[in-house]
Amino acid sequence: MKVTIDKNSGYCFGVEFAIQMAEDELAHEKTLYCLGDIVHNRMEVERLHQQGLRIIDREQLAQLHDCKVLIRAHGEPPETYQLALQNNLELIDASCPVVLKLQNRVKHAFDLSQRQHGQIVIYGQPGHAEVAGLTGQTGNRAIIVMNEADLDQIDFARPVTLFSQTTKSTAGFYKMKALMEARIQAAGGTLDSFDANDSICRQVSNREPALARFAAEYDVVLFVSGRKSSNGKALFSVVNAVNPRSYFIENETEIEEEWLAGAQSVGICGATSTPLWLMRQVAERVEGVGEPA
Repeated sequence: MKVTIDKNSGYCFGVEFAIQMAEDELAHEKTLYCLGDIVHNRMEVERLHQQGLRIIDREQLAQLHDCKVLIRAHGEPPETYQLALQNNLELIDASCPVVLKLQNRVKHAFDLSQRQHGQIVIYGQPGHAEVAGLTGQTGNRAIIVMNEADLDQIDFARPVTLFSQTTKSTAGFYKMKALMEARIQAAGGTLDSFDANDSICRQVSNREPALARFAAEYDVVLFVSGRKSSNGKALFSVVNAVNPRSYFIENETEIEEEWLAGAQSVGICGATSTPLWLMRQVAERVEGVGEPA
């Protein structure tokens, strides 16, 4: 059985940068706090926990004083930085540059919309860390949408500026954009008052066509990702649409041998939050199965 790991899968720049910063600090610190999971991959979080990384939530952050806290790639809202000043926290800021740039764009658009009685809309997952950071640029007044029903929150008689969470599906964003344009026209408005910004990270969106090609080349595809990963869900949908014999797994222990029955080739790929070492463990497990009976 031929087993191949997708050379284009694995960490994006932002995640790789954050993990490198954590490891650099932990090389000379016994403990480093991180606000939220450093990456949406349980296996990697556990590996870094063994090195001294401690995941905390916002309530725990408020209780900390005079120590170091890592800000992960997803970015944070302004109030996190204000709290750090109050509590004398040294922030190790690993916010992804792409996310920081988007935060600035959202803040600028919000300031402009206030003068025009407009609305900021973010296509993203409610409660997601990146989305929290983006809405924080608007004083938490941005409208978050995930599906068509969410559009009922928007007043389409007023100007609308749309952004996307950087890790959402490109197809999903343009579908949402088309639905909003239809609503504006139905409300008798003009598209001149609608500013749609495709703010999806190209490191993410460029993986979609590459993954589709990869998935088509193998009898079976194992997609490795943390179940909390928004990017993982989006990319797996691309893989699954091309290859119905594709399976979403967190690690090698979840592989069912019957999935591999009759397969001559197995492709292993993953999300932007999936470490290469984990995909290698999956490959070793598949190679250990050999030819199923």
